[in-house]
Amino acid sequence: MKTALFLLLIGLSVSSSVFACSSDTVIMVKDARLDILVAKQNQINKRTAMMTSAGLYKGYRLQVISTAKRDDANKMKTDLMNRFPEQKSYTLFQSPNFKVRIGNFLKKEDAEKYRNQISKFFPKGIYIVEDTIEYTHPEEEQE
Repeated sequence: MKTALFLLLIGLSVSSSVFACSSDTVIMVKDARLDILVAKQNQINKRTAMMTSAGLYKGYRLQVISTAKRDDANKMKTDLMNRFPEQKSYTLFQSPNFKVRIGNFLKKEDAEKYRNQISKFFPKGIYIVEDTIEYTHPEEEQE
């Protein structure tokens, strides 16, 4: 009786080890919502790559004048507003100069095109400068 029990025990252990070795495939089940989350995170990463740490968008503006005289800067800003009302103009003070900039461009190519238009009226040194710009992403407008 002991030998039969012993043989049965050995037979079970051998068969279980053979059974365990025969199944070497792994089946992975992925949640379908994971693809949606990955796509959403990719959108967020693309948008934040265009932003500063303060949450403002990085872009380009055209610097039309840099002068130490406030009156000259104000005259230039008024002239820009009259000639190009579709673009917003900005006056910055960086001691000791007043700088007048115009536009909010995401791409440097767009700023380049606009610079060609402005240079017809102001042929002296118009520079494309990197700046934080006023921009509302289309997804933010819908919310």
